[in-house]
Amino acid sequence: MKLLLRILAAIALGIGAGYVMPYWGARIFTTFNGIFAQFLGFLIPLLILGYVAPAIAEIGSKAGRMLLATALIAYAMTLASGWFSFGVGAWLFPMLIKAEAPIAALEPGAGESGTLTAYFSVDMPPLFGVMTALVLAFVLGLGMAYSGATALKRGFDEFRHIISRTISRVIIPLLPVYIFGIFMAMTIEGRVGRVMMTFISIVAIIFAIHIVLLLAQFAIAGLAARRNPLAMLRTMLPAYVTALGTQSSAATIPVTLRQVKALGVGESTAGFVVPLCATIHMSGSALKITACALALMIMQGLPWGVGEFAGFIAMLGITIIAAPGVPGGAIMAALGLLTSMLGFSEADSALMIALYITMDSFGTACNVTGDGAIAVIVERIFARRG
Repeated sequence: MKLLLRILAAIALGIGAGYVMPYWGARIFTTFNGIFAQFLGFLIPLLILGYVAPAIAEIGSKAGRMLLATALIAYAMTLASGWFSFGVGAWLFPMLIKAEAPIAALEPGAGESGTLTAYFSVDMPPLFGVMTALVLAFVLGLGMAYSGATALKRGFDEFRHIISRTISRVIIPLLPVYIFGIFMAMTIEGRVGRVMMTFISIVAIIFAIHIVLLLAQFAIAGLAARRNPLAMLRTMLPAYVTALGTQSSAATIPVTLRQVKALGVGESTAGFVVPLCATIHMSGSALKITACALALMIMQGLPWGVGEFAGFIAMLGITIIAAPGVPGGAIMAALGLLTSMLGFSEADSALMIALYITMDSFGTACNVTGDGAIAVIVERIFARRG
């Protein structure tokens, strides 16, 4: 709760500071955020490798089955969220959106007060990409699980301890400052207001959809674990709020991991499912991309229906798995599908990026919170099998 309160305070102070902070002061926080984001990007592949590989080794012979079960559940939830979003949008959007409404191509980050720039930057390229880290973690983890490589296993346990200490001593204490800078910059640059005022009704619908989706996910988890779904959802609240500020599932892994353990999920299962789902579970992202794409197609009078979106949603659930664990990563990965399968122009893609990034927090929070439901289900499945 202390972390939750600090993050809530950082969000409120960031928005307030955006109206009074002098430009030179705002650039200081922008510089800090740039360095922090670089370090976070450097750390994320190491974090995934450090958590997933030893977790697979600890699970042992169950690792292959647990990996398959987690991936299937995550993909099923992502598909379901996309179709749920399409169904609600197809029902409500035509009543709210006029087909003749003009579309203005927006440039993300081009605010009324000018885009903030850092005083300097420090490049910290990661040693390898997120997908490379996942594949390497699977190979090494399964190898340790089935070959009995005790020396390598002990080395990875120590490596995980180093990563955990870095997270607890550096990342977690600085998260509120990072979140403060994010919300301050969004306020100063005017990104939130311009897009939200235009699509306020659509945003409200998307927000309602993602709340209903989370309730449905935890209702399923509650049935599987025979526990109160609302109590479990309340336990995941710190992870939800953290994701609102970081806009990154990967950056929220430390908090998500802690709250999933608080749900009663075992450490080995949590250490395997949470980092994995930070990359492969994209319910909130699929929900948001589908709804925004449908809204833009209705605005332009483009043909839309089950036929146009069936293949798009199916491919979206696979494509955004390759998205980097950074804010806006999912929409960047989905741009190819938007242009090739839905016929989006450059102007449409620019507006889509602006809409997505403005609401990125809610989609990420939905992804992260849903990870808790998946972890509970996976724990229950393998607990029954012994």
